[in-house]
Amino acid sequence: MLQVTGIPDACDNLAPIPMECDAPSLPIKGELPRELNGTLYRNGANPQFASPNAHWFFGDGMLHAFRLENGRASYRNRWVRTPKWLAEHAAGRALYGEFNLKLPDAPRSAPDDGNVANTNIVFHAGRLLALEEAHLPIEIERDTLATRGYCDYGGALKGPFTAHPKIDPVTGEMLFFGYNAAGPLKRTMSFGAIDASGHVTRFEYFKAPYAAMVHDFIVTENYVLFPILPLTGSIWRAMRGRPPYAWDPGKGSYVGVMKRTGTTRDIRWFRGDACFVFHVMNAWEDGTKIVADVMQSEEAPLFTHPDGRRTDPEKGRARLCRWSFDLAGNTNAFKRSYLDDISGEFPRIDERRAGLRSGHGWYACASPETPMLGMLTGLVHVDGNGHRRARYLLPTGDTIGEPVFVPRKPDSAEADGWLLTVIWRSCENRSDLAVFNAADIAGGPIALVQLGHRVPDGFHGNWVAAG
Repeated sequence: MLQVTGIPDACDNLAPIPMECDAPSLPIKGELPRELNGTLYRNGANPQFASPNAHWFFGDGMLHAFRLENGRASYRNRWVRTPKWLAEHAAGRALYGEFNLKLPDAPRSAPDDGNVANTNIVFHAGRLLALEEAHLPIEIERDTLATRGYCDYGGALKGPFTAHPKIDPVTGEMLFFGYNAAGPLKRTMSFGAIDASGHVTRFEYFKAPYAAMVHDFIVTENYVLFPILPLTGSIWRAMRGRPPYAWDPGKGSYVGVMKRTGTTRDIRWFRGDACFVFHVMNAWEDGTKIVADVMQSEEAPLFTHPDGRRTDPEKGRARLCRWSFDLAGNTNAFKRSYLDDISGEFPRIDERRAGLRSGHGWYACASPETPMLGMLTGLVHVDGNGHRRARYLLPTGDTIGEPVFVPRKPDSAEADGWLLTVIWRSCENRSDLAVFNAADIAGGPIALVQLGHRVPDGFHGNWVAAG
C-alpha cells in the first residue's frame, strides 16, 4: 500500500484519498446479476500533494477498477504514473501549481510535462487509455492498472487528445480532436480517426473562430460537430496574471459542422448566443437536420469572467437541452431548446446507439432543494424526446457519480441492462458501487458493492466486458 502525506482530511467528497489499495472480495448488499462480467473503470482527480491555487480539474489522475464476476466483486485503485506524478513522488512534495505549471522553486530537472491523465478511461482496439484533454493518451495495463506510458500510435499522433473520443458502434472507428493543438491558448485544433484495429487513418488541423476550452464534441453517423463556446483562452490575459480561461460571452457560440467523409476545410460554422456545454448525451441525423442533446448552462460554471468575477451559480446550472442544425436551410443559426428544468451532469446513453437515434438516456441530477455543484444526488432517465421517464434521489447528504450503461447481452434491446455508478455515503464516509436496473431506476439499486473507504467525486469511466 502506498501512503501519501500533505493532503488535507476529507471534509466533503472532493478531498483526495491518500492510498492505493486492493480489495479482492467485497461485501455485496442485494445480488449482483450473474451476467455482469467485466470491469468498471473510473477516473478522477486525486492530488498526490496539496498544491497552491489548486483547481479540482487539475489533480493527479487516480483510476478505480471494480471487477464483477459471477456475482462477486473486487476493487483496485492506482494513480496514473505520469511524468508529473513521478517527479513529485521522488521529491516528496508538490512541484506544480495552477494549471499544472512548474512552481518557481521546482528543480530544473523536473519535467515541463504537467499531464495528470485524470478525466476519462476508455478501451479501444485492445488498449486501455487514461485521458486528459491537454496531452496524449496514456496506456494502462487492464488487470494491474500499471502505467505503460504515452500512446502515440507509432508517432502518428501529436499534441493534445480529447478526454471524450467517440467510438462508432457500427465500424469500431474512434474519432477524436484536440484543442491548443499549436500551443497553449491558441485557436488551432486537431481532428483525427483511429480504426477498429488501432491504426491512425487521419490526422489534420484547422483553426477555430477563437481559442476556447473544448471539453466534448459531437459525432453522428455522417457528421462531426465542434462546439466552440466562449470559455475563452487568452495568452494576453495569462501574461498579465489574469485568468487564462474565462467566461467571455461577447464572443458568442460557434458550432462547426463537417462531413465525416470530408475534410476540415469543409467545416460550416453555425452561430448562436453565448452558452456553455461540458458534455454531450447523444446526436443523430433527422433528414437534413442534425439533432444533439447536451447538458447546457447559460454561463460556464467553475470559472470566472476575464476580470476575475465569478460567474453566476444559477446561470451555471446545466440542464438537458436540444440543439438543432438545419443543413438545408439558408441560415447558419442553430436552435436551442431546454427539455427539462432539473440540474444535472454526466449524461450517458446505451453506447450501441452512439451517433444514432436513441430512445433512452440517463444523467446524474441535483435535488431541487440543494445547490448543484458538488451535490449531484440522484439519477434521471429520459426517453428519446428528452421527456423524463423516472428519477431516483439519494438520502440527504449522499452524492452520486456518472452512470454507465451495461447491456444485458451484446444483442439485447436498447436499455435492456444495468446502470453502474459510484455513490458516496456521507454519514459513513465511504462509497458503494450501485447497480440499477436501467429501465427502472426509480426502484433503487438492485445491488450495492460496499467499499470500506470512499472514492472521491470524479469524472468519467467505462465498462469493459470480460474476455
